Amino acid sequence: MSKLNDRFPKLKWATFFVVALFLFVTMVRVHAAPAAKPSAAQADANQVPVDAESIGGVVTGANGPEAGVWVIAETTDLSTKFRKIVVTDDRGRYLLPQLPKARYNVWVRGYGLIDSPKVMSTPGTNLALKALIAPNERAAAQYYPADYWYSLAKIPDASEFPGTGEKGNGINENLKTQSDWVWQMKAGCETCHQIGDKATRELEPQLGVFNSSMEAWDHRVQVGQDGAGMSRSMNNYGRPRGLGMLSDWTDRIGKGELPPAPSRPTGMERNIVLTSWEWGTEASFTHDELSTDKRHPTVNANGPIYGIDWANDDFLILDPVEHTASRQRLKVLEDGVPPGKMQGMPEPSPYWGNNLYWYDPATPGSIQIDTKGRVWMAARFRRPDHQPTFCASEHPSAKAFPIPKGWRQLEYYDPKTKKVTFIDTCYDSHHIQIGEDEVIYSSGAQTGTLGFLDVNVLDATGGNVEKAQGWCGMYFDENGNGKYDEGVDQKVTVMGSYGVAANPKDHSAWEAVPGVPGKIVRVDRHTCATEIYEPPYRSANAPGKISYGPRGIDVDTNGIVWTALAGSNELASFDRDKCKVKTGPAITDGQHCPEGWTTYPTPGPKFKGTDIGSDYHYYNWVDRYNTLGLGNNTPMTNGTGSDSLLALNPATGKYLQMRVPYPMGFYQRSMDGRIDDPNGGWKGRGVYADYGPNAAWHIEPVGTTAKGSLVKFQIRPDPLAK
Repeated sequence: MSKLNDRFPKLKWATFFVVALFLFVTMVRVHAAPAAKPSAAQADANQVPVDAESIGGVVTGANGPEAGVWVIAETTDLSTKFRKIVVTDDRGRYLLPQLPKARYNVWVRGYGLIDSPKVMSTPGTNLALKALIAPNERAAAQYYPADYWYSLAKIPDASEFPGTGEKGNGINENLKTQSDWVWQMKAGCETCHQIGDKATRELEPQLGVFNSSMEAWDHRVQVGQDGAGMSRSMNNYGRPRGLGMLSDWTDRIGKGELPPAPSRPTGMERNIVLTSWEWGTEASFTHDELSTDKRHPTVNANGPIYGIDWANDDFLILDPVEHTASRQRLKVLEDGVPPGKMQGMPEPSPYWGNNLYWYDPATPGSIQIDTKGRVWMAARFRRPDHQPTFCASEHPSAKAFPIPKGWRQLEYYDPKTKKVTFIDTCYDSHHIQIGEDEVIYSSGAQTGTLGFLDVNVLDATGGNVEKAQGWCGMYFDENGNGKYDEGVDQKVTVMGSYGVAANPKDHSAWEAVPGVPGKIVRVDRHTCATEIYEPPYRSANAPGKISYGPRGIDVDTNGIVWTALAGSNELASFDRDKCKVKTGPAITDGQHCPEGWTTYPTPGPKFKGTDIGSDYHYYNWVDRYNTLGLGNNTPMTNGTGSDSLLALNPATGKYLQMRVPYPMGFYQRSMDGRIDDPNGGWKGRGVYADYGPNAAWHIEPVGTTAKGSLVKFQIRPDPLAK
C-alpha cells in the first residue's frame, strides 16, 4: 500500500477515507447488534429471587444441575470468621439467606465432587456456580466424613474373645467380648477427637521416620499433652493388637483402599441452613456451648451464646447479632490447684513441638442457664482436699456419705454484672442440669454421688451454700418404703457417672454410666433411693439383644428417658412406667426391665466385615419445645464421627441427618436450642452445637491455624426460602 501511495500520491487520501469509513460502519454494527445471550446457567440463576440479604443461583456440573450439594459462603470481613451453608434443590438451585453485609467467598462442595473455585460475591447477587466432578474416587473420598474412613478398620472376630493376653492372642484379658473391643475403639479413643479424619487416617511426615507403620503408631499415641492418656488406651486393647489394627488400617488406606461413598442430602435435609462463627483459639477444647434455659427456650433471646474451653479455662462469649467473639479467663482462688490435663509431653506434638498448649486448673466442664439468665458452670476454683468442714461430718448428707475430696465445684457468671460467683460444693460436678424446681443436679464421676443445689434456697438465704446443697450416696430400696433400712436395703456405689438429667414429670434425677452394657440410674434426691437399668444386653430377659454404651442422657416432658448408646449405635428410650418390677430383690439386677427399652439404630457405615456401626454418639439431647421446628420432644444425638447431628422421628424410626460439610471435623459434645422469636417462623428458631474436639488442630485445615466454631442449625420450609 505504501509503495502504491508513493507512486500515486492522490490515493493517500482515498485510502484514509476508505479505512475510516470501514471502521465507522463496524462500530455502528457493534452497537446496533443485540447483547450476547447469558449462559444457560446464569439465566437459570437469575430465576432464583434474591433480596438485599441473600445470594442465590444455580449449581451445574458436567452433566447438568447438581442436586444435594452444599453451597458455602465465607467471609473474614466481620469481627469473627462467618459462614453460611445451604444445600441445592433437585434443579441445582440454592439460596443463601440472611447474610450480613460483607464480601463472601462462595463455592461448592459435595459428595462426588472436589471443591469448586471460590468466587467473590456480595448479598443481593444472582450467582451461577460450576461444580467440579472429582477426577477419581480417591479425590472424591477426601470429603467423606471420618466414620466412613474409620469403617475400614478390621475388628478382631467375636471368636477371639475373651482375650487371652500376651501369652495368648494378644488381646487384653479384660476384654471379655467383641463389644468390649468396640467400646475401646469408641469411648477409649474417639472420646477426644474423630478417628478417620485426615489427621488420623494418614501418618503425617512430621511424626518422624520409622521402620514400620506399627512403630509409627506406637510413637503417635504418645505425642502431645494427651500422650500419656492415649498410650494407656492402647494398652487397654493389648498394645500389640491395638497398634496392629491401626497400622493395618492406615497401611491399606495408604495403598489405595477407599471407604463406601455417603449419600447426598435428600428430602428435608436440603432445607437445612447452617450458620457458623469461629470462636476460641487454635488450642481451645470447647467442651460445651449454651444459648438458653432448657426449660424456657425464649430466655436470652437474641443474646450471647456461651461456651467453655476445658483445656485453657476460657469462658467464651459469642454475639450472633453483632458477629463478635470474645473470651474471659476463669480464675481459681488458691495457689497450687493442679491442672486437669496432663502438663508433660511423653513425646513432642507433631503440631506444637514441645510447647505446652493447655493449662487448665479450673477445668470447666458443663454449663446451664437459670431462670434469671445466670450461666452456671461446673468448674474448679480450689484444691480438691480443701473441702468445707461440713462436707465430711456436719452436713446431713455427710452423715450417710462423707466426701473428703471434691474435684470440681460450681460457679456462675452474671451477664448483668459480668462477674463470676463461686459456690463451694462438697460433691464432684461433671455434667450439670437444672430441674423444673430450680435444682441443679450434678453427676459425680469422681465421688460416686448425685449432687444437687437448690438455687431458690441459695438466693433466699443470701448465698448460704451449706443449706442449699446436698448429695446422695445410693441404695436399692428393696422394701419400697422410701428410706434406707439397715440389713434390708442394699447400698450401691455408682462410680464414673457421666451424663445427668432432671425428669420434669416427677422431679427425679437420672445419670448415665458408660460401659458394656453400661447403665442409667434413677435417684430420688429426697430419699436417695436408687434404681439401675441396663440396656438389654445378652441376657435371658432379652435374648439376642446387644445394646450398650450410654453416655448422654435426657428426659422429655412425658417423663421418657432418652440415652445415646454409643457402643451399639442406637438412640434408646426408656419408659419406667412399663417396668413390671420396681421394688424387691429383683431390682438389683440391671437387666430386669427390658420391656422399658425401645432402641432406634442410627444410620451410617459398618466396620469392615461386621454389622457394627462406626459412628460415635458422644451425647444426646431432647428438643422439648420445638426449637428446631420438628415438633416437641424431638430426641437428638451427636453424629460425632459423621460431621452431623441426628434428629429422630420416633413414630417412623427415621433420622434427619444434618451434616456440617465445612470445615471438616465437626466433632460435637453438647447441643441446645433457642427460640429468638416465637412468631418468626423458621428464622426465629435454631439449634446450636460447637466443634468440640480436644485437638482443634484436627479441624480443616489440619494444623495449628485451625480453630473451632459455633454452628446454628435451622430448617426452612424449602431450599429457596428466605
